[in-house]
Amino acid sequence: MENKKKSINRALYTGTTVLVLVISLLMGAFGFRSYVDTVFQKDQAYLRDILKLTQKYIDGDDLEKCIETKQKSEKYEYAQSFLDQVKENYDDIEYIYIIKPLNANDSDNIMDVMAGITAEEKETDYDFYSVELGKLNKDGYSATVAGQYLNGMDAKDITYFANHTEFGYDYTGMLPIRNSQGKAVALLAIDISMNEITKVLMTYAVATLVMMILIALLAVYFVNRWLKNRVIDPVLRLEKVSEAFVESSRRAEMPEELVINDPDIHTGDEIESLSVAISDMFVGMKNYMSSLLTVTREKERIGAELDVANNIQASMLPRIFPAFPDHNEFDIYATMDPAKEVGGDFYDYFMLDDHTIGLVMADVSGKGVPAALFMVISKTLIKNRCQDSRSPAEVLSYVNDQLSEGNDSDMFVTVWLAILDINTGKGLAANAGHEHPAIRRKGGKYELDIYRHSPAVATMEGMRFREHPFELNPGDSLFVYTDGVPEANDEAGKFYGTDRMIECLNADPDADVQKLLIDVREDIRKFAGEAEQFDDITMLAFDFWGPDGKQK
Repeated sequence: MENKKKSINRALYTGTTVLVLVISLLMGAFGFRSYVDTVFQKDQAYLRDILKLTQKYIDGDDLEKCIETKQKSEKYEYAQSFLDQVKENYDDIEYIYIIKPLNANDSDNIMDVMAGITAEEKETDYDFYSVELGKLNKDGYSATVAGQYLNGMDAKDITYFANHTEFGYDYTGMLPIRNSQGKAVALLAIDISMNEITKVLMTYAVATLVMMILIALLAVYFVNRWLKNRVIDPVLRLEKVSEAFVESSRRAEMPEELVINDPDIHTGDEIESLSVAISDMFVGMKNYMSSLLTVTREKERIGAELDVANNIQASMLPRIFPAFPDHNEFDIYATMDPAKEVGGDFYDYFMLDDHTIGLVMADVSGKGVPAALFMVISKTLIKNRCQDSRSPAEVLSYVNDQLSEGNDSDMFVTVWLAILDINTGKGLAANAGHEHPAIRRKGGKYELDIYRHSPAVATMEGMRFREHPFELNPGDSLFVYTDGVPEANDEAGKFYGTDRMIECLNADPDADVQKLLIDVREDIRKFAGEAEQFDDITMLAFDFWGPDGKQK
């Protein structure tokens, strides 16, 4: 027994130490990454302000003429003077200059136009800082850097890049100078030194690492100390009390001979509750109160089961929006408002490949823990089968056979399943005893899409399900739901109904997917008044924009 105690202690101490160190390192890495992003965002904003200001003092048509003739004009000299002032007033600018990128070769790839020069630079080494209009830089820029400048000429706005050149390690912001026809004639660029930025980041990284190590060491010390005082020592005392009781029960012939020691635990948490419960259990056993203990444990078990069911139901549903930020072909939003009693509603959506999405809306019969567990199995089977088949009918047939086998509780699930190609808008849908979806064509109103249903899933093994093709055009929308929507009732017992639902949808048919569901839920709430919600209210809205995305 002593060896086991040492093993448990060692495992707890090691586990908490590793956990604290990992969390500390992750926090430090996240903080450093955030700081780096902030530094670069600050530098980009700084460069943007100066570039936009300088751009106002440069005449693109005049500059184009100067570049072609290699002759300086009055406006050229004015722009040169302004660049000199910028260089003079901003100490952290390494270079401010205008160039014309020519190609991405290893030589003659950049043409000088002008550069800002301070008075001090003119006095110390003017030849180094001076720029000759029309001069080619030969091999002064590498092909990689020249390519970055060429990309900057093609950009619509400011672009940024870090580069190593003979002039040092710099961070560059560049903005095309355009003539009156919108053609880029040159490139305005500003370099700031990365040396100071790198030094700041390294200082921050070292400081963060030292701080995280100190925090981790302190946390390890206090957590392990807390574990010893609040967990390990009380558990060991409970163990001794339990061993004494068990040992005495082996020898005792009368209940009065049972040894019940006080573990003397006053931690004020679950361990103290456990200690009290164990002592009560010993007393109950001593007084032959097994029936009362049985009832208490049964109530605790039921409460735990309901909590588990609620957690299962909530955790199985996708709840992060936007759901697919890399896809602009559609918008999707879904909600599930559970009733007080655990039910079996669920929705799901998932990408089967980069251009195919699956949409699911379903409702399991019954309520309570069995419905929640049946929901978990149904949802998992549907999603997994969709990975292998693009036919909703085949998917439902497979899921039906799996659920029907050994279905002694006679539970079933109504399902609406659609598989849609987001590039073409063409899809297949199958409806196994579920509510009719609502569809809205671009610029039109929502209407119920009524067609013949198949039976619910899991009612009979070997069934086959119907599927029908459908097509969505850019701007079309879908709305699917469970019976908790039309069967929501008011205080008089009157149902909300699909007519009222369609009317609510068409009150603002152009609303985005999230607002649409919020509007319907609020309308149901107003209709129901003080009536208690009896069933889960689950909805999903889908706007289709096509491969070109939403048009602003």
